[in-house]
Amino acid sequence: MAHQLNLFRDAAVVIGGVNMDIWGRPAGQIVPRDSNPGSVTMTPGGVGRNIAHDLCLLGLQVSLVAALGDDMIGRALLESCQALGMDMSLAPIIPGQHSSTYLFVTDGTGDMQLAINDMDICRALTPERLEPLLPQLNGYAAMVLDANLPMESIALLCRRATVPIYADTVSAAKCRRLRPYIGSLRAIKTNAMEAAALTGENDPERAARAIAAMGAGRVFVSMGTEGMLAVEGDQLLYQPVYETQVVNTTGAGDAAAAAIVWADLLGLDLGATAQCAQLAGSITCRSSAANNPDLALLGQLLDDG
Repeated sequence: MAHQLNLFRDAAVVIGGVNMDIWGRPAGQIVPRDSNPGSVTMTPGGVGRNIAHDLCLLGLQVSLVAALGDDMIGRALLESCQALGMDMSLAPIIPGQHSSTYLFVTDGTGDMQLAINDMDICRALTPERLEPLLPQLNGYAAMVLDANLPMESIALLCRRATVPIYADTVSAAKCRRLRPYIGSLRAIKTNAMEAAALTGENDPERAARAIAAMGAGRVFVSMGTEGMLAVEGDQLLYQPVYETQVVNTTGAGDAAAAAIVWADLLGLDLGATAQCAQLAGSITCRSSAANNPDLALLGQLLDDG
């Protein structure tokens, strides 16, 4: 299949979180309640920013609307996003507030064991800040939201957007902010734990169908190593994982969300979109960073596969 985007038409705006990721990885087996020799790295992250980065890798023009503090980390995050080609002109810098950080520890295989997020600054993306931007936001081909946004802001965007809206549920604690507005979504990407929190259904298939019944156009439920479920209307599909060498699982779900948007803008059907999402996650797991430059090869890899 041909994978070509019209860069002037196929532009996306992502509204959500950006933070500095601080990753601790032990050199050996984790010893609880002790100092573990290993490595600590700092890289730009955040669900919204990661999705925006991945959309850039996939060839879209991207604008990121995320709150930044007027501090050293905020300046570093702004410069890193601009260096990727993102339009940051709509991203507010909040005086007197510190930028968001995300601290996580993995085991030696890259699987996350613990994370702490400090993302209070996301509350600054209020309806009052976002409403004046609506004429510009509605000029994009796609709007992508993450559940780091205040619920009132999600409500505003879902009521007033005139373009397709895609959403990532972020976490079991935050996904409920999206629940009243699922009927406004072209697609939602979640995982089994978050889908259960949204629906009260612990079975992923029942949860996926329940989210679809709330009115979402497409529903994608990641089950980790167990694959992905995709629902559109009465159609439910299963997409297995791609075997890969896992270095770091952080960012894999964000890459899947970006691939869902990318595939939909290409007009791909539900099955092909789920395939894109799983392959994007697999590619990301091969990298120590939350965004793997090899994601730019997604279209070629689909053709070869």
